[in-house]
Amino acid sequence: MTPASKLEVTQIRSEIGRPHPQRRVLKGLGLRGPGSSVTVANTPSFRGMIKKVIHLVQVTERKS
Repeated sequence: MTPASKLEVTQIRSEIGRPHPQRRVLKGLGLRGPGSSVTVANTPSFRGMIKKVIHLVQVTERKS
């Protein structure tokens, strides 16, 4: 993990029917619905959030 590395998180599945904590994590990441993408820092806190909703998102690593 380099300090400049980022993660691009894309929501691929809907939050409909998901428990409230998972919905809050998606909102906390800044995702608004299937097809939306955000770029976040590659830090332990963001990786923990992604781990909670990994079945709903697709993650790719971006340099810089």
